[in-house]
Amino acid sequence: MKYIFILLLCCVSGKMVVAQQQTSDSTPLYAQYPLPQFSILLTDSITWYTKKDLPKKKNTIIMLFSPDCEHCKHETELFKKNISHFKSTQIVMVTPLPFHKMKEFYEHFELRKYRNITVGRDPKFFFSNYFKVRFLPFLAIYDKNYKLLKTFEGSTKWEELVKYL
Repeated sequence: MKYIFILLLCCVSGKMVVAQQQTSDSTPLYAQYPLPQFSILLTDSITWYTKKDLPKKKNTIIMLFSPDCEHCKHETELFKKNISHFKSTQIVMVTPLPFHKMKEFYEHFELRKYRNITVGRDPKFFFSNYFKVRFLPFLAIYDKNYKLLKTFEGSTKWEELVKYL
């Protein structure tokens, strides 16, 4: 009886070790699942933009930015300058910072002129927590089925982005 108990204990311990190895996967959660539901407040201050509002059959770029970040401003200029390469891509620019800063950024870069660029505020800090963002700008590129293709932290050359679109 003692041996059966020890054998069972060893089996259970072995299962726990295997379970620990499987959960210590280095792949982040956001890379294992499609783009989750989200909601951001648009520049009109009353409209909420969600995953359901994303155009169907288009790739999506989620860009986390700070209106005060020089790298973010530079990345925005690159998007504008090379917008023809992003015709079949929806660009969603998101900031958790105060609404008035987001609005100034939106107006300064005249982003209303670009139908495939949406700018919004993330008051719940959903994206920065979800992606565990360390550096801005942060870009997440999703395919037409909302499967993550690639992420970038910091300044990124537009030629690198286009490879995934």
